[in-house]
Amino acid sequence: MLETLNGAMRLYPIVGDPIAQVKSPAGVSQGFAERNVNAICIPLHVTADDLSAFVEGFSRARNVDGLIMTIPHKFAAYGLCATATPRAHVLGAVNVMRRNPDGRWHGEMVDGVAFVQAQIAGGAEPKGARALLIGAGGAGTAIGLALIEAGVQELVVHDSDEGRVQTLVDRLSHQGPANVSSGPADPTGFDLVCNATPAGMREGDPLPVPAALLRPSMFVGDVITAPGVTPLLEAARTIGCKTQTGGAMFAAVQNLMIDFLLGKRSDD
Repeated sequence: MLETLNGAMRLYPIVGDPIAQVKSPAGVSQGFAERNVNAICIPLHVTADDLSAFVEGFSRARNVDGLIMTIPHKFAAYGLCATATPRAHVLGAVNVMRRNPDGRWHGEMVDGVAFVQAQIAGGAEPKGARALLIGAGGAGTAIGLALIEAGVQELVVHDSDEGRVQTLVDRLSHQGPANVSSGPADPTGFDLVCNATPAGMREGDPLPVPAALLRPSMFVGDVITAPGVTPLLEAARTIGCKTQTGGAMFAAVQNLMIDFLLGKRSDD
């Protein structure tokens, strides 16, 4: 990599707090290289209190063409964009930003779209399905909208924070014909079971849904990338469910981010 660094290289920082855990810099930089783009993604540790000043400062660096936002900045970054995609406006969040011709920022949120793309690649069929979404945070919000865009018939959202659930239900209820409501973490009768919580990252975490209630006809997806196969997915596979890992979503996120940053998305 050091041999390829030069003054003409374009910069795309990924910004978070903390930042040491992110895997995107290598993958996004490799994606640029595969597209023959002279660019690099670099990790930067920026706190929430400093985000606005950071974006203002980096806006003045003329070789910074885009920014990637990770935890906890996705909602705050939306407010720093001059323009955004319709999807980002609905969600009130962005995780990727590129320059407008006037130098200000245009934002998009690709987490949900990437999750659904990964599920479909694994054999899921969202159109007409009943979907249970566990988690109404940033990832869950994006996934909920993407499931509606993919044509689910019904979306039930569960989260330990009831206020957050109601906010998401209210936000999504008018985004399509799907019936959107809150409900328990009971997968009975659902076609798709989607975990958008951290449950499963640490040894001993409780499962997001009771494994005994899973059925082979269900498709189970998880946002967690480490471990690669979470206890939820292990349980689902044992029962005979089709599954998709967070790693597949992560790969899809990177591709969508790069396409957006380079202006190659047709829907933004």
